[in-house]
Amino acid sequence: MTPQPKRSHLFPLAALLVLAAAAPEVAHAQAPPAAAAAEPPAVKQNFTYFLFGGGGLIGIACTVPILLMSVAAVALAIEQIITVRRSVLMPPGLGAELHSLIANGSFAHAEQQCRLKPSFLSRVALAGLQEVRLGYTAVEKAMEDASQGEASRLSRKIELLSVLANISTMLGLFGTVVGLVIAFKQVADTQGVARASDLAGGIYLALMTTVEGLMVAIPSVGAYALFRHRADQLAAETALMAEYAFTGYKRERAARRTTEPPRPSRSPAGG
Repeated sequence: MTPQPKRSHLFPLAALLVLAAAAPEVAHAQAPPAAAAAEPPAVKQNFTYFLFGGGGLIGIACTVPILLMSVAAVALAIEQIITVRRSVLMPPGLGAELHSLIANGSFAHAEQQCRLKPSFLSRVALAGLQEVRLGYTAVEKAMEDASQGEASRLSRKIELLSVLANISTMLGLFGTVVGLVIAFKQVADTQGVARASDLAGGIYLALMTTVEGLMVAIPSVGAYALFRHRADQLAAETALMAEYAFTGYKRERAARRTTEPPRPSRSPAGG
């Protein structure tokens, strides 16, 4: 019979097997602290670093113009919200008051009311009042010209939003190109062996300026479309209100033409 090993010999053998199996796990558990100690600690970036596309003079030079465009766009949008309103372009009650005064022939009083309440409507009506002695055709032509001029004045300010949107987009593209130039220069300086950390600054600047430019351009384009539509609508309503103010004058002039006797035509001279 084969001799059985003694139990006193089995315990040391089992202990060696357990230690051999546990050794890799112990080494694996101890490896992360060593690796973590070898890696440089992560630097927490502040808001200024984030805002200026990676910091530095180049990031500031590329980002500050976009920030200025954003401030200008917000200021212009607030101004349009305040000024492009029905109550501002057509003061309440002014159209009915002018209609009553002009129908009664109180042209001087109507002019005085227009000057006391400066607005889109008052300027258009005032242009017509200055031509009342020449007939309704001259009044209508004067009001049409004044209405077009006032509408153009409103549109010029609104057009600035479109200009700011285009400039912001181009500034963002400029920052993108500058960031890519910085990244590729790192590749050239290291002869193609640049690490990801060497390229990160330029790529971050490129992407950040693109995002900032679009963040200014997209709302500016939307605000431009909204205010342009509203200005066109209110300009048309104001022109109709100015014509309504002169309806009594128009009827009076038409009635006068029908009641006036026809002028005698000149007979040719001769015997």
